[in-house]
Parts: sequence; structure tokens; C-alpha cells
Amino acid sequence: MNYQEILNKGSQILRAHNVKTSNLDCELILSKVINKTREEILINLNNKITKNQESDFIFYLNKRKKKNPVSYILGYKSFWKYRFYINESALIPRPESEHIVEQALKCVPFGRSMNILDIGTGSGCLIISLLNERENCLATAIDISKDALKVAKFNAKLHHLENKIKFFNIDIDKFHSNKYDLIISNPPYINSVDLNRLDDDVRLYEPRIALYGGITGFDEIKKIIEKSSDLLKYNGKLIIEIGDKQKNYTRKILLNNGFYVSKICKDFSGKDRCLVSTKINK
Repeated sequence: MNYQEILNKGSQILRAHNVKTSNLDCELILSKVINKTREEILINLNNKITKNQESDFIFYLNKRKKKNPVSYILGYKSFWKYRFYINESALIPRPESEHIVEQALKCVPFGRSMNILDIGTGSGCLIISLLNERENCLATAIDISKDALKVAKFNAKLHHLENKIKFFNIDIDKFHSNKYDLIISNPPYINSVDLNRLDDDVRLYEPRIALYGGITGFDEIKKIIEKSSDLLKYNGKLIIEIGDKQKNYTRKILLNNGFYVSKICKDFSGKDRCLVSTKINK
């Protein structure tokens, strides 16, 4: 069987199981199996695969047809300018969260040494992307999931940043440390109704602890803002990701805790996704 034939077979199977990105997913899975890029595959569609490679392809295809996310199958996800190891212990990095990195870079002048805290680091993609761009900075990354921290620590080593990031398995409620110049966070913010409406890829496989923000979706957002008021220096910045209908109440929580909201960023779909705020109380 050649590349074209196995891709056609795979796409047909995935389409039958309502996988929307069937062609792309099959190309990525074949790329993993034969250790070639998608580009190499697409310009060599007549090349043959071995029986063992065909078996491996079908093995991963069966995972995907059960809606297992392709990033977990591949074991990596590209984010910002980099590639990150990923498994089911951590939330899959999403393009929407790149706005946090983009805004954080604007808050950290090039060459400046700043102390940064990442709350709920997950795979570590946010803080690692930021430190890759700002080599003079040091960071602390916390998460309540030990397994997620293992992923983040692995990624820190992968990017040669293990000596610049301190990792702690702790809830923000119990965290006490020095004052920070910048805090970033992509907290769980899905409410109980929306949680059950998520696509199967997300609802069945990604860690619930990284998604569910309580009945209203604001439990972790509120906790992070209140704690950040203590942890930030005067004029320090808090950049937090939110759900698309959470802007007004999040802004209210920020104002009540001594923050000035300086910017609200929209994601690629035009939805409010990220708030940049400044601590103005001393």
C-alpha cells in the first residue's frame, strides 16, 4: 500500500466517525508512523509503506476515530514559535492562548530582568515561550497537578530553561512568595453548563481540572485575581485568559482588587479572550 492509498483509507474511516479534520489528521498520523514531514509525504504519494507501518497507522487511527485528540496521539503540539511535548495530563496548548505571550512580551522590555509567575502552568507552554524570548527573566510556575508539572518540567529541559524556572506543586491559595513584576495565567474557566457541551475531543480526554472553573466558571479567575493583588509589585501586570462572555464580571473583580484594566484582547474569532491589567494599589 502506498501513501495515497493509506491516506484515502484513513480519511474514509475518520469521516465515517464524524472527525472533521480527517485528511489533515491522517497526514499527521502517517508522518508520525514513517517519521517524515507532511510535505515529504505529499510529494511522494506513490511511495510504499511496510506492513508494520500500516499496522501502526491503523493503531493510531483507531485512537483518533474514538475522538482522542491528535495532539495526544502525536505527543506534541506547536505553540507560539515552538514545539512542546504533550500528554493527557495537561491541557493542549491553543492558538488563542498565544495572545497571553504576545501581551506579556509587550510588558517585558527586551534585555530587562523581571520576575514572572505562571499560575496553572500545565504544559509550561506560556512561560517557556515567554522566557525563550526574554532570556534575562526568571520565573516561577505552579500547578495543582503533579502530572501536569512533570510535562512542564520536561518541556523546560527540552528548551534548556530548567535553570530559569522554579516549579511548585501547589494551589494558588497556599502560595506565598516574593513580589512579582508580571503574573500570567490561563485558568480553568468553563462553567458547568458549557462543560457538557464541549466537543468529545476535549470533554472526554483533556484534564477536567484544567477546564472546569466551577458552576459559574469564575471560581479560579476570582481566586487568581485576589491572590495576584498580594503577589504583584505596585504597577505590576496581570495577564489572564477568560471565556468569551466573562469580560464584564472579570473586569469588576479586577477593579475591586486594586487593578486597572488596560487592555482587552480578542482572539482570532473576534471573542474577548485576554485581559491585561495593572496593579494600582500599594
